[in-house]
Parts: sequence; structure tokens; C-alpha cells
Amino acid sequence: MKRLLLIAAPSFLLGAVFGAAFWYLASPLWIDRVVNESLVTGQGVTVLAEGRFRDAGAAHRGTGTARLVTLPDGRVEVQLTDFEVTNGPDLELWLSDAPDPQSSSEVSGGDWVSLGLLKGNIGDQSYTVPPSIDATRYRSVVVWCEQFGVLFSPAPLAAPGG
Repeated sequence: MKRLLLIAAPSFLLGAVFGAAFWYLASPLWIDRVVNESLVTGQGVTVLAEGRFRDAGAAHRGTGTARLVTLPDGRVEVQLTDFEVTNGPDLELWLSDAPDPQSSSEVSGGDWVSLGLLKGNIGDQSYTVPPSIDATRYRSVVVWCEQFGVLFSPAPLAAPGG
């Protein structure tokens, strides 16, 4: 009986640790985080640049529109509309100087700024650009997995209507 306990207790603890790690890393693959923020639009909002999200690969898919806008009060923000991306752990929204990144190394090897954790992998949402950042020098908006250093979905930016 004592021998059984010496084998069962560590096995149970090891299973619990691996199970928790698996859940943390894999659960975003089948659990969506849906948000639906009210975006500031209309009179006084100036669209500086916009682009469509695209897939970064077979496992990392994205759709929707990213807009870099100036609000009536002068603040600059990135607005995501009709947005959907494959969920994953530790996803962030970045501005990148890569014009149309095809790989993770193009993003991480260039100049970028994180706007924070992704609020959700589905739905309209906005991210304030810090006043110290000149957002117009960045060429794309990207969804980035910080934990694994992986590009999930880029949106190359261009002048509105361009």
C-alpha cells in the first residue's frame, strides 16, 4: 500500500502540472474572447491609414479592418472592425514598421511598439496610441503572440481609399 502511494502521489502531481500547462497553452485554440466596443466614428475623426488583416499561415488566420485614426480630441488610436483572428496565448496588438510582414522575423527584427494585450480575438475594439509615439511612421498593425514570438495576422496600412 505504501509503495502504491509513493507511485500514485507523484504521478497525480505530475499529471496536474502537465494538465494545467496544457490547458493554459491550448485552451485559447477552442475558446473565443468576443468583444464589441463602441468605436468613435463620424465627424471630427480623421482616418490616417487603414488595412485589411490577412492570414499569417495555415494555423494563424485573421480578417477584418485596422484603421489608424485621429479622434476629435487629438488622441490617436487603432480601431479594429469586423475583426477576427485565431486565438492564442499572450496575444498583443503591435504597430510595426514592416510594410507587409510575411514572417515573424520581419516584425521582430524591425521597429515595433506594443499597444497592449489583445482585448478579444473577435469583435470591434480600439487601442490608444501613446502620445509619445508617431503612429504615422508605422506601416502595419499586427497581432503578435508574445509568449512564442509568432506573427498571427498582419494588416498592411495604406492611405485611406488607397
